[in-house]
Amino acid sequence: MFYHLLYPLSEDFTFFNIFRYLTFRSAAAFIVSTVFSIFIGKYFIRYMSKRQFGQIIRSEGPESHLKKRGTPTMGGVFLVGAIFISALLCGNFQNISTASFLIVLLSYFILGFLDDYLKVLKKNTDGVSGRYKLVWQFMTALTLMYFLVSSGEFDTNLYIPFYKQAIIDLKFLYVPFGAFVIVGSSNAVNLTDGLDGLAIGPIITSALTLAIFAYLAGHREFSDYLYLPYISHAGELSVMMSAIIGAGVGFLWYNSYPAQVFMGDVGSLSLGGAIGIASILTKNEVLLIIFGGVFVVEALSVIIQVVSFKTRGKRVFLMAPIHHHFELKGWAEPKVIVRFWIISLLLAIASIATLKIR
Repeated sequence: MFYHLLYPLSEDFTFFNIFRYLTFRSAAAFIVSTVFSIFIGKYFIRYMSKRQFGQIIRSEGPESHLKKRGTPTMGGVFLVGAIFISALLCGNFQNISTASFLIVLLSYFILGFLDDYLKVLKKNTDGVSGRYKLVWQFMTALTLMYFLVSSGEFDTNLYIPFYKQAIIDLKFLYVPFGAFVIVGSSNAVNLTDGLDGLAIGPIITSALTLAIFAYLAGHREFSDYLYLPYISHAGELSVMMSAIIGAGVGFLWYNSYPAQVFMGDVGSLSLGGAIGIASILTKNEVLLIIFGGVFVVEALSVIIQVVSFKTRGKRVFLMAPIHHHFELKGWAEPKVIVRFWIISLLLAIASIATLKIR
């Protein structure tokens, strides 16, 4: 809104030229989303507590989790809400990256809200079935990827972090590949969201990494110097990533151990999808495996556990996702959370370091 309403006034008032700069709007997006997340979160938690809309805790999990039963959930409503407010005020809606980001975020937000609504408000423990979730997720991702690839403005090359040039042009095969990245990222974040603050920490570090890469990829001189693919529309994603970081910080105000509110699928599915589409638009689909390593390991632990049990009748981990395995090994919940945060931060720094070894 600021960009579209105030920047045009710069022809008469030079002060408004400031709204042209990504750095200023990114900082503004961070501040706006942080403040709104903290402010709205307070009243959201109070409302959910009053209505007794609390988290359902699985009995087969660690016993220490039983005390969390009844803690307000669906915190993703005010978390993602803060991102949308920040995007409305600071974003450029004529930009294809901004539009694509918001489409995925909104679609997966609706899916997550419906799932949480059935579980929490309607007491349907199954929620939306896994099959219908995947159909919804893939339909959104495939449709968006089809329009991006068909537009002729989208780079379908696949880049590896340690190489200066693209290794292969996937052409139209990029449509299913991109959809897989978006859906995989969404579900991986959803699986990670099992402890107080566990998911939001890596989300913040991942968004920070993507904000840096988005800004560099959208800047001709920086991208040329660092051998990054120049993507004219990617820079605007630094504003969106800053909004995620700010909203995440505000959400962590209430979600840190012991949590006053949980994210719910409404938050984890939508933020995971947002990280996925941002990775695609900045050409960091492969690098996502590194800076999103915590999410990757969490998802792989579930896959390994299921495959092992179905083929050998044995479990590899005491419980999956892997954060529960460490809990059952005797690690206190705060220790698991902080150590996973540390790993996520190290992976983010390692990802940024690849800028100088291409």
